[in-house]
This record gives sequence, C-alpha cells and structure tokens, in this order.
Amino acid sequence: MVKRRVDEPRYEGAEAMVGSITGLLYPFIIVFGMYIIFNGHDTPGGGFQGGAILATLFIGRLIVNPVNDIHPHLMHDIEQAMFVLILLLPIVFLLMPLHRAYPLLKEPYLIAMNILIGMKVALGLTIVVFRFGFDEELL
Repeated sequence: MVKRRVDEPRYEGAEAMVGSITGLLYPFIIVFGMYIIFNGHDTPGGGFQGGAILATLFIGRLIVNPVNDIHPHLMHDIEQAMFVLILLLPIVFLLMPLHRAYPLLKEPYLIAMNILIGMKVALGLTIVVFRFGFDEELL
C-alpha cells in the first residue's frame, strides 16, 4: 500500500488520471521550455515561446488543483524587475563598446535576453490566468 502525504491532493476518476499525467509531464515541460529559451538565438523560438511553454506548468496546476496559493503581487513585482533588466541590459551592452571589443559576448547577451524575456512572459501569463481563474481584482 502506498502512503500518501497529508497535504497531497486526492483525486478520483478522470481527475486522478489528468493529475497523474500532468505531474509526470512537469519535468519534460520544464526541459522543453528551457531548451527553447536557451537555443532561441540559433533556432526558431526564444524567450517568448519558451516563456509561454513554462507558463503551462502553472496553468496545468490550476486546472488540476484549483488552489490559490500563489502570490500574484509578488509575481507582478518580479515581472516588473525583469522588465527593468530587459531595458537595462541592451543599454549597457550596446552603449558601452562591449559588443565591439568582445565579439564573443554576442551569444551570451542573446541567451541572457532570452532568459529574461522567457521569465517575464511566464510570470505575466501565469498572473493573467490566475487572475481570471480566481476572479480577483486587477492589479
């Protein structure tokens, strides 16, 4: 007999199947989303597409277990900080002669931008979906 944790949600019927499959897919979704983000500078994809894939983790969790245990105001603050970093990183990279003096910094710069954009998109989509899911007031 398998022992369950006390705080682990208990599903029945079709919900059990969807919950189990969603739990099994989480690691693959994370790996795929990060792959899209990290290889977006060389292949189709990038920050926006990878961020949308990562947001499906939270959306899937909302569908399977609709519990409002995230802090949307904290997520919104982190998203705003990502936006400031997205604005500052190109200014630092392009206005300083870094891209001319060190041409090998182009690839890490693009990867860093993809990561910031991916995290901002993932947080933004998650906030929107949780706001609609729990019918809270808008930010």
